[in-house]
Amino acid sequence: MAPRVCQACGNLAPGIFPAGENVDVQQKPPIQVALLKEEISIPCKVIFPYMPKYTKFSICYYWINSLGQKTSIYNRSENLPIPSGEENKTAAISYDHRIVPLEKTSSTGTYYCEVKWNDIQKVGKGVFVLARGTGYIDTSYGWEILVTLTVLLAALSIIATALLLWKRKVLCPRRSQLNILRQKVETQLPSASPPPPPPVYDSLDVRQIDIYSVLENNTKNPSLKKNPPRKTPQKQATLEESSDTLYENI
Repeated sequence: MAPRVCQACGNLAPGIFPAGENVDVQQKPPIQVALLKEEISIPCKVIFPYMPKYTKFSICYYWINSLGQKTSIYNRSENLPIPSGEENKTAAISYDHRIVPLEKTSSTGTYYCEVKWNDIQKVGKGVFVLARGTGYIDTSYGWEILVTLTVLLAALSIIATALLLWKRKVLCPRRSQLNILRQKVETQLPSASPPPPPPVYDSLDVRQIDIYSVLENNTKNPSLKKNPPRKTPQKQATLEESSDTLYENI
């Protein structure tokens, strides 16, 4: 089967090279984001052995847009001398290419670097370039909300502390003044002690007290004991009633 011919640079299709030859094309990073009016760089690292067969090659840069259309960008040829003592050693040389600023977002696509030797053609994996009209706009307001809440809480705590201090400053002197006035009033008032209970004799009337005095006089006067006076029936009845009343009261 005949090898395919590349339309961008001609000759053999990518990946067709003799077995055992250490040649390669690398493109990193695989993704780039570019703004309009901004230059972009197409990375292209060529890996080859220092041999006369591989020090002469051509490089072709092209891109494929989102519609699959292929557009050639730039071509260059290289013929490198072999450094002394580096024969047959592997070399890795970067051939990055900067393109003009992007004018439209339609420049979005995959940019390739293709290297062609006499009988070998190698293409990198490509770099996808996303062209944007504006930069990234952060629509999250997490930090702003967090800062606002922090400031609000700090202000509320300061106000609450100030109110507590003012309340303590205003109310505490009033309470102390009231306590002082209470202490003064309590010291000025006499101690109200409960009155002593009335004696038992206070419940007796004058008539009963007279009877007790008569009884005491009779006990003290011996002549009356020897010759008790005769009592009339009326007086005797009165004394008996008084005695009964006295015992009842007691």
